[in-house]
Amino acid sequence: MTDVDLDSFPLMAKGRGFEDFGEGQVFRHHWGRTITTGDNALFSTATCNWNPLHLNVEYARSLGHPDVVVNPMLVLCTVVGLSVEDLSEAGGPFLGMEDVVFHRPVYPGDTLTARSEVVSAVESSSRPRDGIVTWRTEARNQRGDLVVSYRRTNLVAKRGR
Repeated sequence: MTDVDLDSFPLMAKGRGFEDFGEGQVFRHHWGRTITTGDNALFSTATCNWNPLHLNVEYARSLGHPDVVVNPMLVLCTVVGLSVEDLSEAGGPFLGMEDVVFHRPVYPGDTLTARSEVVSAVESSSRPRDGIVTWRTEARNQRGDLVVSYRRTNLVAKRGR
């Protein structure tokens, strides 16, 4: 095995610092993500979610759905993922999520897009080199229907730490 010169791989800072967030600021996240049947089946089985609503199209149809319903936790994880580049790519501990509401089902083939608004950005009283930022995120399908909304809070480093 060859020794690797770690200095030849410089770290590149990414993401926004605490100072880059202001109350009321809106972020429209990148182009979105189409959820496929395969995504849903893999996520559901990998997380041991055997609910037939997510895996059995005939069962879902018997309940009035046109197809299986995408596992809501996959929807939530996908939407959080859409927002990371704009909101939390710089790192910092995830402090929690609240007020999660699944407004309507998502079906395979639906394309989700998301936007987030800064609800608050306050300096941390216990960590002076960091701030606490809370965002409200909403995701919609390709028809513009609201599918999920939530509030998420992260500790965000100030620039120049």
